[in-house]
Amino acid sequence: MPFISKIQRQSDYTLFSSATPIVIDNGASYFRIGWAGETQPRVVFRSIVQRPRHKATGEIVTIVGDHDPALMKYFDCSRSGPRSAFDSNVVYQFEMMEYILDFGFDRLGATGSEIDHPVLITECVCNPIQSRSKMAELLFETYGVPSIAFGVDAAFSYKYNQQHGVCDKDGLALCPGFNTTHVIPFVDGEPIYKGCCRTNVGGFHVTDYLKQLLSLKYPYHMARFTWEKVDDLKMEHCYIAPDYASEARLFQKKSKEAKEKTRCWQLPWIPPPTEEPPSEEEIARKAAIRERQGQRLREMAEAKRSSRINELENELHGLEFLLKQLEQVEDSDIPSFLSETGYVSRQEIESARIKVTQSLRKAKGEPKSEQAETEKADSGINEKYSLINIPDDMLSPEQLVEKKKQLSLKSMSDGRQRMKQKRYEEELERERKQQLEEEKRLENPELYLEQLRAKYKDLSEKVDQRKRLKTNGDHSNGNNLSGGIGRGERLSASQRERMRLLTTAAFDRGKDEDTFGAKDEDWQLYKLMSKDNDDGDEGPDEDDTELARISSKLQDLDPTFVPKPETGSSQPAEASRGRSLTKEDFQIVIGVERFRCPEILFNPNWMAVDQAGLDEMAGVSIRRLSCKDEELEKRLTSSILVTGGSSIFPGMIERLEAGIRMIRPCGSPIKVVRALDPIMDAWRGAAAYATIPQFHSQTFSRMDYFEKGEDWLRSYQLKYSL
Repeated sequence: MPFISKIQRQSDYTLFSSATPIVIDNGASYFRIGWAGETQPRVVFRSIVQRPRHKATGEIVTIVGDHDPALMKYFDCSRSGPRSAFDSNVVYQFEMMEYILDFGFDRLGATGSEIDHPVLITECVCNPIQSRSKMAELLFETYGVPSIAFGVDAAFSYKYNQQHGVCDKDGLALCPGFNTTHVIPFVDGEPIYKGCCRTNVGGFHVTDYLKQLLSLKYPYHMARFTWEKVDDLKMEHCYIAPDYASEARLFQKKSKEAKEKTRCWQLPWIPPPTEEPPSEEEIARKAAIRERQGQRLREMAEAKRSSRINELENELHGLEFLLKQLEQVEDSDIPSFLSETGYVSRQEIESARIKVTQSLRKAKGEPKSEQAETEKADSGINEKYSLINIPDDMLSPEQLVEKKKQLSLKSMSDGRQRMKQKRYEEELERERKQQLEEEKRLENPELYLEQLRAKYKDLSEKVDQRKRLKTNGDHSNGNNLSGGIGRGERLSASQRERMRLLTTAAFDRGKDEDTFGAKDEDWQLYKLMSKDNDDGDEGPDEDDTELARISSKLQDLDPTFVPKPETGSSQPAEASRGRSLTKEDFQIVIGVERFRCPEILFNPNWMAVDQAGLDEMAGVSIRRLSCKDEELEKRLTSSILVTGGSSIFPGMIERLEAGIRMIRPCGSPIKVVRALDPIMDAWRGAAAYATIPQFHSQTFSRMDYFEKGEDWLRSYQLKYSL
C-alpha cells in the first residue's frame, strides 16, 4: 500500500529479538510506537488518515499523520478529508485503525507479512469490550501478533511518575486528554476503576473553541486559521486564569496588566510600494508628450473638418445647380425630371439645401443668420402647411381632414421649437453663471472657496432634512430619532389612490363571500392597485443636482474636501475597503481568548456539556469509592498527579489546588503535581512495564484468543504493581 509521508523508515528492526515487545501508545491525538526498554518512541504521528486521488493518474494514495504540503498540490483532497479512527476516546473505525497500524509498523521497519513481537497497546479507561475484541482480532488475524497486553495510558503515566518519586502509591490521576478528561483513583499502586469518572471535554474542544472565536473576530482571515496553526497558538499562548471573573474584569477595564498579557500574531504582509513624486524633468517630459499628442489630434481634427467642408460645399453646389435646372424645366416634365434625381418635390430639394447650408456654416464656425433662416423656415412651413390659413368654407371635405392633420402637426412642431428655444436660453444662462463664478474665483479664490463650503453645508442640511421628513413624516420621538409613524403623510398621488382602493376593497369584499375576480371591472381595479403602475418617487430634485455640482467643484478646487456620505449608505465601509491595507490589518490580537478557551475544562457547560469540571471531578471520584476512610481520602488528595496533553497550560496546578480546596473539608492536605512529561510519560511507563520479567504472564496469546474467544477479554485486567 503506497504511503505519502515525511516520516523516515527505521532500519534496525531486524536487530531486535522476537521476545522484545513493541509498545504502542494509541492516543486519539497522536500515535506513538517504539521498543520496550527505550526512553523515546521511534515513530510519532497524528492519528488521522486521508485518502486523496492523484490528479494525473487517478490513483488513490493513503496519507497517514502529518502530510507534506509541497506534495499535496498533486492530489485532489476535495472528496477525502482527514478522518480519525476514534469516537471520543474509543476506537470504532477499525478500517482507519488498520491504515494507522500499517503505517506505524512500516515506519518501525517491519518488512514481513506478520509481526513476530509481543505488543503492549494502550486504551482508554473502561474501554468497551467490543472495541477491545475488535482490536485483538485486528492484531491477531491481520498482523499475526503472538501475544497482546492492554493497559490504560493514564495508569502507565502514574506508575512511571511513582517510580521517580513524583507521586505516592495512593493518589489521584487527572488526565485531561484530547477528547475526554479522566480521573482515576489509585490505592496501593493499583487503579480503582469503579471510582473513575469522565467528562467529554478535552484539548480538541479547546482548540475548536479558539478557532471559532478567532474566526468570528477576524472573518476576513479565516483561511489563515487552520487547525494546525490554531493548535500551535493554543499551546503557545493560552493559560489557565486563577480567577476567571477577576481576569476578565482586567481586560474589560483595559488595564496596563491586560495589555501586557495581550499577544499579537503578525500575519505575512508586504508593504505596498511607495510612489515617489516625479521630478521636474519628468514633469516637463510628460508635458511635452501631451503637447505633441494634442497637436497631432488638432491636426487630425482640422484635416477632418476641411474634408467635411469640401463634401458639404460640393453637395450644396449640386443642389443649387439642380434647382437652377428645375426652373428651366416645364411643369409637365417636372415629375420625370425629379424621378431621375431621387427627390420627390421641389420643397424636398429646398429643405435639403437648407440643411446642407446649416451644416456648412456650423462646420466653418460661422454665426447663424437668424433672419434668413427664419424667413426660409417660414416659407417652408407655409408650403408644408398650405391649408392652415384657408377658410373652411372654401375647402372640400377631404381638404378639411387634411387641414386638421396639418394643424396637429404644426402645433407639435411649434411645441418642439419652443422647448428647443427654452433649452437654448437655459444653456446661455448656465454659461453666464459659470462665467460669473469663474470671475469671482479669479478675483478672490479664498472667499470663493469659503462661500462654496457654506453653500454646500446649507444645501446638505436641507437635503438631509427633506429625506428625514420623507422617511418619517413630521413625527419624532424627541431625540431626533425616527418616530414610529412611517411615510403615510408623504405618499405620492398614485400611492394615496392605491391605498384608497385597497381600503375600499377590503370593506366591500369582507362582508359576504369573496367573489373578487368574477367580473371584468375587478381586474381593472386590480391593475389600478398593482404596485407596477406606481410612478414611484419623483426624479432628482434641483437641490440634489446643485449639491452634486458644488461637491464636484469643491473636489476639484480643494484637495482637503471630503464629501459627506449619504444617510444609510455603505460609503464608509466602501471607503474603508478602498484604503490601502496597513500592517495593523494583518495582526491577530489574542487577549481574553488566551484564558477563555481553556476555561471550558473547568466549565464544560460553556460548550453545552452538562458535566462536572476538572476540579469537581476529583471530588466525584473520591465519593465513588465504597470505603469512607478519611485517612485514605487525605492520602488521595495529598498525591494528585496531572498528566495528559491539556495539563501543560500555565496556571493549571494553582487553579486545581484552589478548586479542590473549595470542595474538601477545611484543613485537608492537598498537593497537586504535574507529571515529568505529561505527553510522553504514558508511553515511557508502558515501555518500562514491558521490560519486567512478569510482563509475559500479563499477556494473552493468539492460542488463548482462538480457544477462549472474545468473552475471555471481559475479565482481562492488567496488574500494574508487579
